[in-house]
Amino acid sequence: MEKRLGCSEAFCTRRSKRVFVASNDVSIIEAYTTITANGYAFPFGIYDDGQFVGVLMIGFDKDDYWYDVPDIANGNYNLWRLMIDQRYQHKGYGRKAVELALEFIRTFPCGKADYCWLSYEPENVVAKELYASFGFEETGEMDGEELIATLKL
Repeated sequence: MEKRLGCSEAFCTRRSKRVFVASNDVSIIEAYTTITANGYAFPFGIYDDGQFVGVLMIGFDKDDYWYDVPDIANGNYNLWRLMIDQRYQHKGYGRKAVELALEFIRTFPCGKADYCWLSYEPENVVAKELYASFGFEETGEMDGEELIATLKL
């Protein structure tokens, strides 16, 4: 399992068999443990005409069991996970998922916040470009080995 729960993961892509995001079962477990500990996790399936193509998960704030929490997590939303099955990548599903996620976040379901944040591995150029196209900017801070990027809400 990952070093901690609550991290924001990046767009799933493969390069030299490298996977940049946790498996769906890990995402479900993390959402369940967060919700049962009175935290906030919003897991969504991504479908096209009934065909499952990916997973997106949104989080809010931080949880008691999350160690080394980046400051930006306090009182803010995060794109915790975005995974598009390899067979459906480069078809616009990730872009549409982020668009819909940001619409949902801007309804402030857990209360008002200033930022949405996420993190991704420095090698994940696809994630960086996708998120930058929505206005996410790298802060220069790290969440473990991942770069943090934020979007003013």
